[in-house]
Amino acid sequence: QVQLVESGGGLVQDGGSLRLSCAASGRTFSTYAMGWFRQAPGKERESVAAINWIGSNTYYADSVKGRFTISRDNAENRVDLQMNSLKPEDTAVYYCAAGARNSWPLSVGYWGQGTQVTVSS
Repeated sequence: QVQLVESGGGLVQDGGSLRLSCAASGRTFSTYAMGWFRQAPGKERESVAAINWIGSNTYYADSVKGRFTISRDNAENRVDLQMNSLKPEDTAVYYCAAGARNSWPLSVGYWGQGTQVTVSS
C-alpha cells in the first residue's frame, strides 16, 4: 500500500516555473513506477510524465517534452515534477500516481489527492 500527498501547486504567470512534489508513505516506494497526471476542467485526465522504479527511464507527453522534468529520490520517498515555461494550457489539477509496473501511460494503482496549478496569461 502506498499513500501519496502532493504539494507545490499554485498560481504562476505565463512562462513561469513551478515544482511539484509528491511524498509517499510505505517502505516499498522504491518498487513502484511513479507518474504525474493532470485534469483540466471539462477534460479527461491525461498522462504527463512517468519514471521507472530506479529513475533510469522517463517518459513525457508530447505537450510537455522539453519543459517538464520528472525525478525521484527513493531514499526520501519522493517524486518531483519540475515545470518550466508554463503555459495557460498547463492549467489543471495535477495528480501523483504509483504503479506496480513500468508502463507508458502508467498503469495506476494508487492516486494522490491532487494539487491545483493555474497559469495566468
